[in-house]
Amino acid sequence: MEKKKSSGALYAVLGAVSWGFSGTASQYLFMNYELNSIWVTSMRMTLSGIVLILACFCVSSKRAELVALLRHKHDFFHEILFALAGLMFVQAAYLTAIEYSNSATATVLQNLSVAFIAIFTAVRTKTMLSRVHIFSILLALFGVFLLATHGNIRTMVLSAQGLFWGVMAAVGVCTYSLLSAGLVVRWDAAVVSAYGMLIGGVVLGLSSRAFFMPAALDITGWFVLALIVLIGTVGAFTLFIKGIGEIGAVKATLIGCLEPVSATIISALWLGSKFSLIDIAGFACILITVFLFTLHKE
Repeated sequence: MEKKKSSGALYAVLGAVSWGFSGTASQYLFMNYELNSIWVTSMRMTLSGIVLILACFCVSSKRAELVALLRHKHDFFHEILFALAGLMFVQAAYLTAIEYSNSATATVLQNLSVAFIAIFTAVRTKTMLSRVHIFSILLALFGVFLLATHGNIRTMVLSAQGLFWGVMAAVGVCTYSLLSAGLVVRWDAAVVSAYGMLIGGVVLGLSSRAFFMPAALDITGWFVLALIVLIGTVGAFTLFIKGIGEIGAVKATLIGCLEPVSATIISALWLGSKFSLIDIAGFACILITVFLFTLHKE
């Protein structure tokens, strides 16, 4: 049992670090190539969807679910809604936030989703937020204030676009979580994500004409994009889901806080990003919020 818990924690750690790497790798593309977030999002989702579907097709049980979900009209409509309003929305918002700020800041702002979900749940169930939840929300807002202004209300250090899309990424996590809840109960999570990635990527690519835009990528750029797909998307998802299966969602969510930490470290070491003590304090306020919400499950 202990060995299983240790391996589960390791899977969750590797998944979180892989997601952190993905954000930094996307930032590298924005810094070094004439690419926008919509193009990267559509390519990332489409290629990840193809890889995941091929992986599912190699497993007989998952292959059967791929076909069965297509035939289930109600659930497949639900899948399309999840793909567009959940996966596509959160991926596009997150990468746009990175484009206008940096991977660490975008990833931390995305973690505001825990506060949004708590508020939504309280409104839906007509219950009062606990003192811990109220304190956590205020702490998260203070963290955003520090990131955006560095404590001076007369100045904006973080661009308005970076702040807006970072908050939208947090909203996207909420819609992603809510729309996926029913699907992953009835269908395999890998199958749901595979179709979601492919549908969202194709719709975004065609509607924005991103597929028809010439990509100014050299060999290095395509290699980084491949790493984003294989390590930062497919690998991260597979590892983290496996970790949840062995140690549970609560512990895995806590370990998931390593995503912004790893994004910060990788960004500083690889891209030379610099963060002030006030930035770190803002990061800490928001990440503490995640810990408090996760531990205070009721």
